[in-house]
Amino acid sequence: MKVGLVLGAGGVVGAAWLIGALEALASETGWDPSSADHVVGTSAGSVVGALIADGIAPEYLAAYTGGRTLDEVEDVDGRVARLAARVGGPEKLDQVAERLSGDELKLQLAPPPIGPGSWRLAINTLRHPRRHAPSAMLAGWLPRGFVSTAPISALIETFVVGEWPDHPNYWAIAADYRTGERVAFGREDAPRATVGQAVASSCAIPGFYHPVGVEGRRYVDGGVCSMSNLDLLAGQGLDLVICLNPTSSMAEIAGGTPAERVGGLVRGMSGRRLGREARKLRDEGTELLIVQPTDEDVAGMGINLMARGRRVEVMERARQTTALALRDLRGTGQLMPERNRRAPGRRVRRAVRAERAVRRAA
Repeated sequence: MKVGLVLGAGGVVGAAWLIGALEALASETGWDPSSADHVVGTSAGSVVGALIADGIAPEYLAAYTGGRTLDEVEDVDGRVARLAARVGGPEKLDQVAERLSGDELKLQLAPPPIGPGSWRLAINTLRHPRRHAPSAMLAGWLPRGFVSTAPISALIETFVVGEWPDHPNYWAIAADYRTGERVAFGREDAPRATVGQAVASSCAIPGFYHPVGVEGRRYVDGGVCSMSNLDLLAGQGLDLVICLNPTSSMAEIAGGTPAERVGGLVRGMSGRRLGREARKLRDEGTELLIVQPTDEDVAGMGINLMARGRRVEVMERARQTTALALRDLRGTGQLMPERNRRAPGRRVRRAVRAERAVRRAA
């Protein structure tokens, strides 16, 4: 079975939900997400996707996000030891784990962000409004962001040894800040970038993060084009595509405050876009497994998707709600990923890389 994995956008809170949902998916099915034939991540999904694509298991991401140390993680297959060796030892890994939540924010040294961040994008969306999502139209007019993406790049480059994850088809989705077009870093037709540059580009929320330069062009958050970008896997000949999308929901969004109504509107827009993208894959015969936050998840996630204080609670709830949802699907005919084990070839490559990391640390 050829399987694709799509991880949607959603800020710090969305990343926590993704980690919890992925841990439940792996636990309930016995499937290793890093074995997916394609891994596509947008914004927060690009961060989690890069780590998954490089072989870091969801349960380890969950442990780190929850503040646990290596001593509290059961190392069944030796992956924790190899990961520790890769970054310079267990103590170093625990220090790095504390940064997984992205708490470090640094101001980008640049002229004051006055006026539209991208005049070209603003004018381009006015000329061709039907070619762009409403979020892309807004992105051009927002002031340039003032927060550096350097901590995001540093985090990814600490975990991922080399310029790109050890995966043939990991794509980090960003938006060209001049044209608004989608760019799938890691695909053959995309500009060449390191994984740190690609993930930082995918996470560069307009008006908040400073855009990221790659080969003379500037890039911003891939969520500007789509919060899911599921349709990028159309035509890839996959049997099953699993999509985890933190910003949409099948739950009825009810709320009386203006912020709650805006949140419901955003989730509705994300869900409609996801539905259109899903039809493209279903029309070509690809099976889909779409996992979205439940009403319990939505209530716990709140409106501010950058609220770091919620991440542990959100992750733990996502683990529970996703596990229950997957159990409810048993016997319904829903295609599930097959239980698998990591390919020997990848294990050998990782052992070699871990050994090299130990030598460098020594």
